[in-house]
Amino acid sequence: MADTIFALATARGKAGIAIVRVSGPDALRAAAALGVIDLRPRRAMLRDIFVRGEILDSCIVVFFEEKHSFTGEAVVEFQVHGSEAVVASLLAALGTFPGLRGAKPGEFTRRALENGMLDLTQVEGLADLIDAETEAQRRQAQRVLSGAIGQRAQSWREDLVRAAALIEVTIDFADEDVPVDVTPEVREIVDRLHTAFLVEIDRARVAERIRAGFEVAIIGAPNVGKSSLLNALAGRDVAITSPIPGTTRDIIELRMDLGGIPVTLLDTAGVREAEDPIEKIGVARTMERAATADLRVFLLGPDNALEGDLPGKDVDDLVVFTKSDLSGRSDAISSKTGAGLDRLVEQIKARLEGRVSGSGLLIRERQRAALSQAAEAMANARLCLYAEHPRLELAAADLRAAAHALDMLVGKIGVETLLGEIFSRFCIGK
Repeated sequence: MADTIFALATARGKAGIAIVRVSGPDALRAAAALGVIDLRPRRAMLRDIFVRGEILDSCIVVFFEEKHSFTGEAVVEFQVHGSEAVVASLLAALGTFPGLRGAKPGEFTRRALENGMLDLTQVEGLADLIDAETEAQRRQAQRVLSGAIGQRAQSWREDLVRAAALIEVTIDFADEDVPVDVTPEVREIVDRLHTAFLVEIDRARVAERIRAGFEVAIIGAPNVGKSSLLNALAGRDVAITSPIPGTTRDIIELRMDLGGIPVTLLDTAGVREAEDPIEKIGVARTMERAATADLRVFLLGPDNALEGDLPGKDVDDLVVFTKSDLSGRSDAISSKTGAGLDRLVEQIKARLEGRVSGSGLLIRERQRAALSQAAEAMANARLCLYAEHPRLELAAADLRAAAHALDMLVGKIGVETLLGEIFSRFCIGK
């Protein structure tokens, strides 16, 4: 029988309310030891709790029965006043009850996984939801937490089982006249799944960018206003500005929420033929980092030119004129006066939103790797099925390998070595 665990489920420190969670077979007995009895499932009830015969607090108590709680176990939650003294006294009292112990980091969520309340992708989605800083991250994490990956994987697995069953029928009756040739249907299923896997893998890069943040590189000649633009968008002095060319030697990063999208702005060294060896290194790093950025903003000063062509410009990249306060251009921006900055932010946001709308479900490298294994197995199955003489036994083995990879995707098998690392990142009360 599992231990009964308890922990503070809200942040430490003084607050209006603090929630202490107890999960396990002795949860109700722990509540009774605090003077709380006659709890009805999923009903919030006002109760006094007692420690050593003295009232500790009047609080809301909620009981969740087994299979109807977050962990899948019997759970009692005490919603007490958020006094540090009240919380400390309650936790100390719980620690004296036989069969109870303090929870380890992520132990509530781990029990939810072990009891079938969540699959591993949902656990990862929950971790991302807790860490979400922007609206796009919250939406993506919530979609994964709702079980979207598991539902998709289950649908794929059902198709794999159908294809495998058809192949097995053909193999079993190889020496007899089978009235219907099932090979075309099997090929259709395999082709469709192979395409679906590749599409989801391709879209995983955008999903990972939402999770980690898009990179937007600000590029331009020296003194065109790159650092000034970064400071203006940040609302504070992040980068040093100076009329001396080559002031920015290294890449300066600024992470911000751009209309609900996580973005890291990169202030780069001025692009020019530098003579100073340190500045040359800075320019080289600029070109390397800009090449891998998701979006580039090329700044042009009043002279309307960079030294040479715009390096590495893609169709989605922005070309922006600066220093409207000096040039008088209506389409230029000014970091000094703020003119045009709102328009620039909206342009960046619009381009990134287009990519967000095409994001997939896979949010972790582990998930992408598992689906890549399934895609490889399906590619091998296609080779067997489309051969001049179809090799059905080998195709059946490839389908089983694909199903195995999908089980790894949702955490049914082969992930034991990962669990310690995953759950260690959760707080004690989760």
